[in-house]
Amino acid sequence: MCDYSLHNVMSTPAKVGDELVSTRFSQASTRGFCAVGRPDVAVCVMPGTELAFAADIECDRGMGLLPNRKYRARVARFRQVDLDKPYVHHDALELPDGRLVMVTSLVEGQRATVLQLPAEPAREGEAATPAPVVEHRYREIV
Repeated sequence: MCDYSLHNVMSTPAKVGDELVSTRFSQASTRGFCAVGRPDVAVCVMPGTELAFAADIECDRGMGLLPNRKYRARVARFRQVDLDKPYVHHDALELPDGRLVMVTSLVEGQRATVLQLPAEPAREGEAATPAPVVEHRYREIV
């Protein structure tokens, strides 16, 4: 999904294997994901989509007054929060430890790969279709 703040930006749905970049959209003055080399097109990510980042996830704090916050996590699951509040940002990343990070707080230029889309709901009498999985090429160095 694309946050309400990106409704005026051209968009495309995320697919497994897509390479994404966190960016600030000038047409909407907010942040989200775009495809590598396409900063003018928002990539809409469905809730439940799993992402792998090329480096630890980093967020802005304090409107530039405080240093950026780095999370020791390179994978996250896309979520939507506060859906009952129509004029707040909803797009978030759930980290492996359960913490939520708002997509709008991501530092610009972070690269992520779409690892897996959420499973499609089962139709009556059928099993749920698992989403395709792509092997991610970033390894965390301990």
